[in-house]
Amino acid sequence: MKLSTLQRWISPRLSIQGKIFIAFSLVALLSILSVSGIVYLNMRETIKDNAVTSVSDSIRQADESLNIMLEEIDRLNTVVVTNKNTVIDTLLSPSEEISYEWFLEQKRIEEFLSVLIDYKPYISRIAVVGLNGKVFFSGGPWLDRTVLGSQMMDYTLGNGSRHAYLKQTGVSDAITVGREIRYNRETIGVVMVDLNYDFIKKTYGVKPTADSMLYVLDKEGGFVYQSESAPSFAPPIEKIVSIKQEFKGPGDAAEMIIDGRTYTVVRRSSEYTGWTTLALIPMDSLLSESANLRKLMAEVSVFVLAIVLICSLQVSSRITINIRRLKSMMMRVKDGNLEFPMKEIKTKDEVGQLYHVFIGMVEELKRLLEGIRISEKEKREAELTALQAQIRPHFLYNSLNTIKYLAKLNGVPNIEEVSGSLIELMRGVLGNSNEYLTVREELDYVSSYISIVKYKYMQPIPVYEEIEDEALLECRVPKLMLQPIVENAIIHGIGSLEEGGAVMIRVCEENHNLKIEVTDNGKGMTLEQMDLLLGEHSKGEAPSRFSGMGVRNVHERIVRINGEPYGIKLYSELGLYTKVVITLPVLRDTEKLDHEVI
Repeated sequence: MKLSTLQRWISPRLSIQGKIFIAFSLVALLSILSVSGIVYLNMRETIKDNAVTSVSDSIRQADESLNIMLEEIDRLNTVVVTNKNTVIDTLLSPSEEISYEWFLEQKRIEEFLSVLIDYKPYISRIAVVGLNGKVFFSGGPWLDRTVLGSQMMDYTLGNGSRHAYLKQTGVSDAITVGREIRYNRETIGVVMVDLNYDFIKKTYGVKPTADSMLYVLDKEGGFVYQSESAPSFAPPIEKIVSIKQEFKGPGDAAEMIIDGRTYTVVRRSSEYTGWTTLALIPMDSLLSESANLRKLMAEVSVFVLAIVLICSLQVSSRITINIRRLKSMMMRVKDGNLEFPMKEIKTKDEVGQLYHVFIGMVEELKRLLEGIRISEKEKREAELTALQAQIRPHFLYNSLNTIKYLAKLNGVPNIEEVSGSLIELMRGVLGNSNEYLTVREELDYVSSYISIVKYKYMQPIPVYEEIEDEALLECRVPKLMLQPIVENAIIHGIGSLEEGGAVMIRVCEENHNLKIEVTDNGKGMTLEQMDLLLGEHSKGEAPSRFSGMGVRNVHERIVRINGEPYGIKLYSELGLYTKVVITLPVLRDTEKLDHEVI
């Protein structure tokens, strides 16, 4: 039942407590019925699944146990057929019965066979039968030359290697495992080991219910084992054989109707013996406990429903009180009264959580109102600061221009040159809002920087430029990217040289990328110094005024904008040189720049 339908069905004149009580009761009733039905059906399926799993595991364990026995028997057969002195020579011996030589041979081979089975309680007899009529065995029952023409002997000779089947001896049943004895590529006899049938009964004694049935069939459909106490309604033998053909795959389980009765049939095929095990479990006896389960669930459902109704009365009453308290608080806030005594709601249900959310909203509202007041004040201050920031660059430019003109009037060209270069640099830093400049503009800023810094060292600083293609000068690069690199080359590279220091700037295109190399012939750097150079700035030294965060800043800006493998790489040898290689994508002046510095 949908919530909207439930709301229309409940009378609108009822109180909130009555509506909650009725709604809780209906929801509880529907929930209990649904859960009970689902649990009951799941329990039925669980009972069936557990029975199938239990039977499958038991059959698998029985099959594995039998396989272990047959593997041991197969190893015994191998020992026999490969024993030349005792077995093969005895079968090939020309000695005849009732002779002293034959008596010694019989004693020797029978002692050998008895040793093999002394510690194998599941083996009832082991026999060696020669095609020349010689028969030797240990255990029981008695075996003589009549076995030469038996079906068991023919089957063993026909299969050659190890095989297993049920043999009816008239005295007791046994599983016979046989193998040819060959010498010089000719069959001279067979070895046959009988597995005690009592062990088969014990191994396959699996009965999940009192009236369940278990059958083991060989490859030809013959019965190796069947439940001894089969109920009167057990299916006929012919039907059991036909069930074997209705499965696909090595193992399966399914529900089948056999002679009007429903069974859960579990099948397993053994890869080792080729036998098929079928377990038939009657569904009516398997689910006999489900009726008691259904009755128990009905009683529990009634009891739970009564508890839910009592609890819903208490809960609806408590919820109603707290809702009224919340309503009173909300009306005060609606009237603009944010400072009022609040009676705390201590319940931890949804209403209690709603109370805490409401209190948080009131506190947040107070904070927002205070924040609006502060932000308005800060906004007015920011507007005044922005106005002052607009005035300061113009005042600085005008002051520098005045210094430049005074230096020119007074015939001081060096001050005029420094002032002009500083003006150009300040315009690049403060006046140009673009994030990208051309390579030509970057080189101009480097020239302005050189014009200023050469007076620090009181000597010219040779800076050479090698441009592979003039068109590369119009490529776009991040603003103020080259100046920090040149500054580092001068300060840390050639600055300490008395003479002969120079800086080479090479611009070229390589693998469709723009390469800018800055090389100095200074003192070089170690790996630690190069790692330190790629840090924010050297220890004990403030970063350059024009380089921002220095070389690392340039590298991080390039990587953020273009990603790997673009950026800066350092190459240096102590006392020889330092080379900084900047790799950038080729961005022509006509291309649209979509990157933005973070």
